[in-house]
Order: sequence, then C-alpha cells, then structure tokens
Amino acid sequence: MKRPGLPAEGQAFTKKSMNILITGGAGFIGVHTADYYLSKGNKITIFDNFSRKGTEENVKWLKQKYGTKKMAVVRGDIRHFNILKRSIPGHDVVIHLAGQVAVTTSVANPREDFEINALGTFNVLEAIRLFSPDSILLFASTNKVYGGMEQIKIIKGNNRYKYRDLPDGIPETQNLDFHSPYGCSKGAADQYIRDYHRIYGLKTVVFRQSCIYGHMQLGIEDQGWVSWFTIAAVLGKPITVYGDGMQVRDVLFVEDLIKAYDLAIQYIKVAAGQIYNVGGGPKFTLSLLELLDLLEKKLGKKIPFTFADWRPGDQPVYISNIAKIKKNLGWGPKIDVQEGTSQMIDWIVKEKDLIEKALR
Repeated sequence: MKRPGLPAEGQAFTKKSMNILITGGAGFIGVHTADYYLSKGNKITIFDNFSRKGTEENVKWLKQKYGTKKMAVVRGDIRHFNILKRSIPGHDVVIHLAGQVAVTTSVANPREDFEINALGTFNVLEAIRLFSPDSILLFASTNKVYGGMEQIKIIKGNNRYKYRDLPDGIPETQNLDFHSPYGCSKGAADQYIRDYHRIYGLKTVVFRQSCIYGHMQLGIEDQGWVSWFTIAAVLGKPITVYGDGMQVRDVLFVEDLIKAYDLAIQYIKVAAGQIYNVGGGPKFTLSLLELLDLLEKKLGKKIPFTFADWRPGDQPVYISNIAKIKKNLGWGPKIDVQEGTSQMIDWIVKEKDLIEKALR
C-alpha cells in the first residue's frame, strides 16, 4: 500500500541510475544535491563558473568523497548558450540552481542580474528544448516573485510579524508582483520555465523556495541570513539587522529541500508543469530577532548587532503554504529549527579556519 499523499507507484520514474546535470552545482544547494545523488550511485555533472567563494573547496570535498568516476565538472556560465548546448544533452535531469542571488546586488547592477537570472535561464530552457527535450528540468525560484504583498494584512506579535488572515501561509495562487530587479529576473525565469511546459511540453518543475539553510553554506548579509547570522555569532563578526528585525520567514534545512527535488523527479508525471512553494511552512518559522535570541541561548553569550534601513521589496512576513506539494508528492519538512541550527553551529566550529579564510 502506498503512503498517504503519494502518487500511485505506477506513476513513478523508476530509472535506477540517472545522469544529472546541476547548474550552480558547486554552490551550497548544488553540492548537497550532488552529494545526495552521488551517494545513490547516479552520475553527476557539476556546471559552475566558480565565481562564488567556497565553490572550489566544495568540489574538492566531493572528489575526495566519491572520486571522479561518476562526477564530471564543467567550468561554464549559463550566460553562454554554446557551452550549455554541448553540456546538457545526455542528461536525464537538469537541476537549475545557478543564479545571482542577492536583492541588493541586483539593485546595484540590474543588467548583470538580468543576464544571469533571466537570460541564463532562457539559455538553459532553449538548450533543453532544442537538444535534450526528454530531460526533466527542476528550477530553484524564489518567494520574491510575490513582491512585498502590501495588500496582505499584517499584525505585530512578540518580536515578530504575522499574517492576520493566512494561518497556513501564502499559496501558489497568490498574485505575482515582481519587486526589485532580482524579483523581476527570477520572476521572468519562473514564468518562462512554466510556459515551456505548456507550449513545448518540457518536463519542468518550479520550486518557489523560501529561506534555505544548512552546513557548508557561506551565507552573507544579502543572502542566506540564517547561515550568516549563525556564522557571525560563532565567529564574532558584526551583524546588521535590516528593518526592525521582526520580519518572519519560514526556514527549510537543505536536506529537506533535496527530498522535495527527489520526489518531483520520481513522480514527474504528477509534478511536470507544476509550481510548488517549498519552505518550512507554518511550523518552521523564525524572525530575525528570534534567531538571534536562539543563537544567544545555544552559544551562551550576548550577540551584539546594529540596525539599518529596510531593503527594497523586503516582506515583513513570508511563510509558504506547502499544502500543494504535500498533497501532490507527499512531501513535508522534517528537520526543525533547533536541530538545523545545532548542525550549523557544529559545522562552523569544526571548519572555523576554512570559513574565516573564505570570508576574507
């Protein structure tokens, strides 16, 4: 008997060993995804331009753990179509994680942001449409496609904001409202991915991801705030809170995210063409101030921080309604904030010297 919430077994994609290409595969989510699929005996191609700190070390770690027999590395940029059209064919699955990830960076350099997120994603789609139309494509989108959601009623709680009328969070039916160059570029990519299923029949799945965190993440102020606050708290780095610190996000440990990816691949007959909100949902939420308080208790010390102005398009609250992916694929997050942050702290303490070097 199948588990409740899962599609019928006959709908499963049952190929035992897959060839998987991961754009941005040397980054935080990418290296965890590669690790997972290599551990299952699959062949992995890491496609990355290695522009981000820590990516070289991530690939070295994978090579030390698995060797190179089932792993290839392509140094490439998604802005360059010719290298994509040579690299993508022959892969059962393409997991598209490469992108410009920070709102403030997009405001400072909107052209680069557009070329990476919008044009780069278009290049990935065209390479699949023209040269590998049977490939499954998973895309890491963002909750920023919903914009500031100013029309949603917000009330203040204790050290946090909360929705007045949406106890289960924001569903996929929420109106899109691209705010900031980053929101526009990721939103355009999100909609292109969806439409290439409708128009060309590609097997695409969009994941509108909330705040993903975990070990091996070198978070920065602009992106990866759970990671950055944890690293800064452990290592004594200065912390800036943008806004009033009561902003709330649902947070998702990276291992839970990869399980969502895997279920979408297994049940692609159900997932193809779908858009899923993927995050911690209503049960796994934090405000910035709550995270700092949690870290103070775990580390046994006071954590100093300063305040700065709100950032463009910053949502006072974003909590994913994850009912759709639970219903379609039987997925739900398992690793709570206490366990996830403990794993983060253990990794930071163990790799303190490496992290200090990477952050210079």
